[in-house]
Amino acid sequence: MYKIMGLDVGTKRIGIALSDFLLLTAQPCETINREPEESAIQKITNIIKENSVKKIIIGLPKNMNGTIGSQAEDCMNFSNLLKKNLEDIEVIFEDERLTSRQAENILALQGKKYTKNKGLVDLKSACIILQQYLDRNN
Repeated sequence: MYKIMGLDVGTKRIGIALSDFLLLTAQPCETINREPEESAIQKITNIIKENSVKKIIIGLPKNMNGTIGSQAEDCMNFSNLLKKNLEDIEVIFEDERLTSRQAENILALQGKKYTKNKGLVDLKSACIILQQYLDRNN
């Protein structure tokens, strides 16, 4: 049995979500600082080992017209660094257009104050990215 990890890679923080072992639901894990990148990669690697993760879904922030912009390139560069430190872990990109807006709307409906805690938005976005993948593949 294994889990799938979802990542929302931003310029400052990385939101991390994990699936359950049935691969049905995405659950929040934690938000980590992206800098220094070596530290972020080590933290992600530790979570992978502790949770029997076999696949990582990384949100790819495409432009609204579907093209790859500078944020998406930055995300792909980070994923390449991450892949160098992983063995036997599949990495898949998931279109993440508007997930931050979705996350903010969900948090607002839950009455959570996300404006002073952007890490909460990153965490919820990681859950949305992973849940989209899980729903499509179940």
